[in-house]
Amino acid sequence: MIQLEQVSVTYPGGFTALHPTSIEFRRGEFTVLLGASGAGKSTLLRCLNHLNVPSSGRVTVDGLGSLDRRSVLQIHRRRTGMIFQQHQLIGRRSALRNVLTGRLGYHSTLRSLMPLPKEDQLIALEALERVGLLHKALERVDSLSGGELQRVGIARAIAQRPQMVLADEPVASLDPNTSERVLGLIKKICAEDHIPAVVSLHQVDLARLFADRIIGIAAGRVVYDGAPEGLKDEFLHSIYCQTSVQRPVRTDLGQPELSILFATEK
Repeated sequence: MIQLEQVSVTYPGGFTALHPTSIEFRRGEFTVLLGASGAGKSTLLRCLNHLNVPSSGRVTVDGLGSLDRRSVLQIHRRRTGMIFQQHQLIGRRSALRNVLTGRLGYHSTLRSLMPLPKEDQLIALEALERVGLLHKALERVDSLSGGELQRVGIARAIAQRPQMVLADEPVASLDPNTSERVLGLIKKICAEDHIPAVVSLHQVDLARLFADRIIGIAAGRVVYDGAPEGLKDEFLHSIYCQTSVQRPVRTDLGQPELSILFATEK
């Protein structure tokens, strides 16, 4: 469905976060990118919708082609739901209005400045119902708990009617019980809608519990790619015990990420 061909990412200053990597993500799989903090898993995941633009290589999507083309990237982002670690919600707005931002990519810039059609509002309400938050639709999201915030983020992603879901450390700030509920919800929705998911995690137990496929990453390289039951101690040692260079501080991971939700038609 989506393929990386010798993709690498080197940040300003010369730090290589992802060494040349070729890998294919297949339809119908719940794939976990597993690794320690700074291993490169989030960098790889963000290459799948060019939140991180590859320094070399290319990303191609079945039926669309290379993401190097702006028109292809716009279509791909519109049909790719993204779930962020820090939610990326607008605190002063209601849960419903936040979920509706997932529909903006289907409208022109001018049309998106006006109230969205009833059809979009019904889609957003349905998405909130699927994550169990329909009763919170009109509440400001800054009044919600951490788990509820992440569920609003999931609702926003599925309101796009995506063909793929990307989740970047979606449970990093949640307690273990809430983490399981959130990941279970993402997997359930993706299975019901027959769409693949790629999720970055650092928790081995959660990867084994939910993944159909685990891709282990260490120091910017893939060191394991297989089923959860094949993740033996020697592979865990490779994933978590390799020496890595200190990653530079990133300054581009805040609100600008919301721009992928506003990839409006021209």
